[in-house]
Amino acid sequence: MDIVNTIVNFFREGGFFMYPVLLVAALGTAVVIERFIYISRAMVNGEPLWQQIQKHLSSQRVDDAIKLCQGRYQPLPYVLLHGLKSAKAAESREALQHAMEEATLDVLPPLERRTPYLPILANVATLLGLLGTIIGVIKAFAAVSAADPSQKSVLLAQGISTALNMTAFGLIVAIPLILIYSYMQSQTTKIVDSIDQYSTKLANHYSGRQAATGAERGRDKDHAAASAKA
Repeated sequence: MDIVNTIVNFFREGGFFMYPVLLVAALGTAVVIERFIYISRAMVNGEPLWQQIQKHLSSQRVDDAIKLCQGRYQPLPYVLLHGLKSAKAAESREALQHAMEEATLDVLPPLERRTPYLPILANVATLLGLLGTIIGVIKAFAAVSAADPSQKSVLLAQGISTALNMTAFGLIVAIPLILIYSYMQSQTTKIVDSIDQYSTKLANHYSGRQAATGAERGRDKDHAAASAKA
């Protein structure tokens, strides 16, 4: 209970500007919870997924590879699914890459949505804290000017101490928001890098198969020509 009372007194002594900072803290918390849930669900271990896809592709089972990615809401399977559908249609590497790039553009906005609000809210909390402190100091000096000379130093110290509560509260809200923003950005970057990595692997896989098929057809033509001459 002592801790609760301390927090309540700290909040009350901060003055009116404590409430806007508290509102910023509530908005930031809502954004953090929503983004954490979304990004956690969007994460997928790409290597096992790619190993299974590659196994199906090596056995000429493109439909099985497509089924592996269907019904999954994560960005990586979604992008690979579009690439596999393009490959099944026997399209070129450029068309395959275009299909995956278009799918990537579909998944990026929801992945990055609302995360940029966190540093903005952190800056607003800091500035509100400073503004509340400045106004509190102004009021403290105004009160001291009309006080008894023997009480001026005590009143000034109390007024400044109370005003600094606003700065402290603003920083208490801002610092976690900045740290969480950095973490969210790193997780988003990890997902985007995974999409780029395995999209390139899928494109390279089909480029290698097309090159091998072309070389095999060339050898068959040379063999047929040689047989005709004989």
